[in-house]
Amino acid sequence: MVIIMNELITDTKGDTFNFQGIKNGMAKTIPISFSVATYGFLFGVLAGQAGLSILESAMMSSFVFAGASQLVVLDLWVNPLPLIPIILTTLVINLRHILMGASLYKMLSRLSPLKAYVSVFFIVDESWAITMANIESKDFKDSFLMGSGILLFITWLGSTIAGISTGKLLPEPEKWGLDFAFIAVFIALLAGLYKSKKDIPIWLCAGIVSIVVSLLFPGKWYILAGGISGGLLGVIKNGD
Repeated sequence: MVIIMNELITDTKGDTFNFQGIKNGMAKTIPISFSVATYGFLFGVLAGQAGLSILESAMMSSFVFAGASQLVVLDLWVNPLPLIPIILTTLVINLRHILMGASLYKMLSRLSPLKAYVSVFFIVDESWAITMANIESKDFKDSFLMGSGILLFITWLGSTIAGISTGKLLPEPEKWGLDFAFIAVFIALLAGLYKSKKDIPIWLCAGIVSIVVSLLFPGKWYILAGGISGGLLGVIKNGD
């Protein structure tokens, strides 16, 4: 473990990956972490209601570490477990990570395989968005993504455990508005990514395609369709 940590903070290609970048990533992520804690708590409450134990919920949050797919899977959590539908649903929802990883290719390609793969583990919607919003800043380091992700991982896991531990006190979490926390986070992230009026057509394209696909096809394919359509339009506009 000591050898791995030493490798992670030692960069032979320059000062692009260090503790300062991790600290900056964590500091920039603090505001959004409060919202993540809210819907992490909600996940814990709903996981308990679905019959998961504290250990099972903590393991899901540790190894899956993807709030959207975890919340959706709870609707499929029955006895006996429908493993194939759960696996396929998780796969479809998380296919968007391919697009997020591709957008960070230039940064990740500068890193050693160990640093790159560990950083990729910490890519979630929030850490990706915060990294993209800061990637052009003068003090940006390639370890920024890991710092952001580490804070979100700790927040998500801790709030999951808190939610399932105290969930009996909130039998109907929607009455407290906790179910809106997930939406609120993405509204905040979207606002933070806005750079100019050129972004609006791209966002509208992704939103419209997502709505149309959600009405025409079952499942969560609309997530991937919206991301691809918006991404392609962005490439075309930037190419112009």
